[in-house]
Amino acid sequence: MHPPMTSRNPHEAYYQSVQQGKGKAVTMQDSSRRRKLRVCVGTCNRADYSKLAPIMFGLKADPDSFELDVVVLGSHLIDDYGNTFHMIKQDDFDIGAKLHTIVRGEDEAAMVESVGLALVKLPDVLQRLNPDVLIVHGDRFDALALATAAALMNIRILHLEGGEVSGTIDDSIRHAISKLAHYHACCTRRAEQHLIAMCEDHTRILLAGCPSYDLLLTAHRRDKHADVIKKWLGENIEEQNYIVALQHPVTTDIKNSIKIYELMLDALITFNKKTLILFPNIDAGSKEMVRVLRKRNIEQNPNFQAVKHVPFEQFIQLVSYAGCMIGNSSCGVREAGAFGTPVINLGTRQTGRETGENVLHVRDADTQSKILHALELQFGKRYPCSQIYGNGNSVQHILRFLQSIDLDEPLQKTFRFPPVKTCTSQDIDHILETQSALALDLGGTNLRVAIVSMKGEIVKKYSQGNPKTYEDRMELILKMCVEAATEAVDLNCRILGVGVSTGGRVNPKKGLVLDSTSLIQEWSSVDVRTPISDALNLPVWVENDGNCAALAEKKFGHGRGVENFVTVITGTGIGGGVIQHNELIHGSSFCAAELGHIMVSLEGPECSCGSRGCIEAYASGLALQREAKRLHDADLLMVEGLSLKSEEHVTAAHLISAAHLGNPTAEAVLRTAGQALGMGIVNILHTVNPSLVILSGVLASNYHGPIQQIIGQRALSSAQSVTVMTSDLEEPALLGAASMVLDYATRRMY
Repeated sequence: MHPPMTSRNPHEAYYQSVQQGKGKAVTMQDSSRRRKLRVCVGTCNRADYSKLAPIMFGLKADPDSFELDVVVLGSHLIDDYGNTFHMIKQDDFDIGAKLHTIVRGEDEAAMVESVGLALVKLPDVLQRLNPDVLIVHGDRFDALALATAAALMNIRILHLEGGEVSGTIDDSIRHAISKLAHYHACCTRRAEQHLIAMCEDHTRILLAGCPSYDLLLTAHRRDKHADVIKKWLGENIEEQNYIVALQHPVTTDIKNSIKIYELMLDALITFNKKTLILFPNIDAGSKEMVRVLRKRNIEQNPNFQAVKHVPFEQFIQLVSYAGCMIGNSSCGVREAGAFGTPVINLGTRQTGRETGENVLHVRDADTQSKILHALELQFGKRYPCSQIYGNGNSVQHILRFLQSIDLDEPLQKTFRFPPVKTCTSQDIDHILETQSALALDLGGTNLRVAIVSMKGEIVKKYSQGNPKTYEDRMELILKMCVEAATEAVDLNCRILGVGVSTGGRVNPKKGLVLDSTSLIQEWSSVDVRTPISDALNLPVWVENDGNCAALAEKKFGHGRGVENFVTVITGTGIGGGVIQHNELIHGSSFCAAELGHIMVSLEGPECSCGSRGCIEAYASGLALQREAKRLHDADLLMVEGLSLKSEEHVTAAHLISAAHLGNPTAEAVLRTAGQALGMGIVNILHTVNPSLVILSGVLASNYHGPIQQIIGQRALSSAQSVTVMTSDLEEPALLGAASMVLDYATRRMY
């Protein structure tokens, strides 16, 4: 508990108590600072002063670190709103400038004219005071004028309570001030996240809490609260047996907000409880609200006390001990929660704000009975105290934050935008460098890395055996990528990112290998993107190797400019990718284009997937190798011109050579494989109807003729016009992996 307040001024007494307990840390000053910080605080009305005053006392209490100037403008200087600048003088602050900036009229045009008038008067004042930092609060149009003038005059701005959401034009003004401000002291974690989402630099955002909480968490428990209630509400008014009402106009919906004000007054008259009602602020529509108040004779009604202003420390006590607070003031959804005071929030002015459970929203306050029912539900209840907006230590944090400002760092504000496509502009270094991608192909046997230029040229390639365990594999991947990226500098290549091609089912959105082929062990549920990105500090894309082959054709091969085509990759296994309407098809569970597992026979040979009769069981390199071994064991493989050393393993290449040398049995096996692949492609033609089929991989040339023959025999006449081509690309997996990076760099999507 803080020491009791005995000073003449409760704000000052509060801050002195904090200084006694924790002040040493507050007044610690960076010894490297050449001079004390000149801070100007601009205050526009009674509400923002309640947030700014605790900071002002903190600045004043540390004259070795800070030089304080105060600029007063806005409704502070208007008699109808209480001439509240007097309370600033009573708090013993020297006012550096008083600017009459309000153009009366209380309509939209008057608000605009008031901003313009403030902008005319502020430059002379700011030029004379020459502050290092201007502190502005909140979301008022007056504050927008302050921030605009300071930003244009190259004065650093600290904005209080940015990032919050209320629900009116205040949101737009608040966010506009945040964009002008160089530093931010926000109240809640959500507000902090909003500022970060708005591209504000997180290193210049302080999660401080609300400065008014520093005072209110102690002021409302003062022993003299009964005297405060008596002063403002009269004799014999008990705690929790009166209402505090404060309703402001909503400038984006003035007509409706006046209607809600009428209904609130009628409901309060009917509810028949003693009510302290404050006049609305100076926003457009306030004049009509005051007219409504006087039309209902509220100022003469014995159940009401209508006032223009209550000093903040007394107002807080009145809210704390009220039976209910009603209206649309931010105090109801913010400060009142610290006491558990029940609140009725009318309309949309504050519905976006974070609140405790003490707030009951009446968004569509369209009938008196609805508001009356809310009063019956809320009046006299108590709720758990909430500290959403602070814990009483805000001022200390803000003062330290101010002391940390480096006046030597550039004044130009920078934004932290999320990653976006690279702009098309260039500088001379980019022109002289070769814009390149780092491509990684993870095969069943080898792990290959290449530096690939924008034109698809493989500048340099690295290859090593693929380790059997996850740990060894990932260690080798990172080692090879780092070495290649380092050597790229010597080769005058600027690496834009990393593309990874791997076997198995891949989630490219998250960079995950969901499950892999049996050829790559320990490679399921693996996050490939994160470790590579962390090691190289580059963006990383991950894709299935068959899809990479299709992407390679789309960017560098026969698929350029073709809207719908299919790539079939023939190698150790059978895979491929489908391009439809210039987009790569992934499917609902990233299982699209598993072309090798299209079934062409109910009783065919067993496939590696566990099924039978798949294309891969007939036409893959492993299937041909199996048949070559079978023929060799039966002494049916060898033919004149074919040699096989005693220790040499039989492979698919031996079968193909035997067929080319006239071995009829080998020819039959190869023909069956081509027919099986052709049947699968006919199924593809009847499913997605491409205009082009590209055969890729080491076996492609052997299958081109049989496939065209099967299409002519088995495909529908409408599908027989498809073009079948053999790929000219030597490294489709590496080029496809690179294309993901290079398409990003040239502002195209795949």
